[in-house]
Amino acid sequence: MDWGKVVFIFFILMSLTSTIGFLYDHNMVMLFIACGVNIISTILKVGVRSYMSAELMAASLVADLHLVPAFVYIQAFNDVSVAVALALGALAANAVSILFVAIESVKSYNDFN
Repeated sequence: MDWGKVVFIFFILMSLTSTIGFLYDHNMVMLFIACGVNIISTILKVGVRSYMSAELMAASLVADLHLVPAFVYIQAFNDVSVAVALALGALAANAVSILFVAIESVKSYNDFN
């Protein structure tokens, strides 16, 4: 088992689920956790050389650029509706990232056989 890949996919999935957690309960702590986990996920993608690494990095940056302003809006302006709208964008980007990981896994499996 490739533990590096396990950690990599763990943080991608954690980014998705923590964003869903914020959307369920509009809590500033949940949004902070979603932001932090997504930034860790982005950092893990730096330097990855794989079939779809550029697409994975782009999707992660899109999610970062939705979650960070969402946290600023909820913290500075107490505007939950804008934060939720931005978190929905991050959710879409994280879902696309999961799709890219699935495609890359299938591709690597087909190359292995």
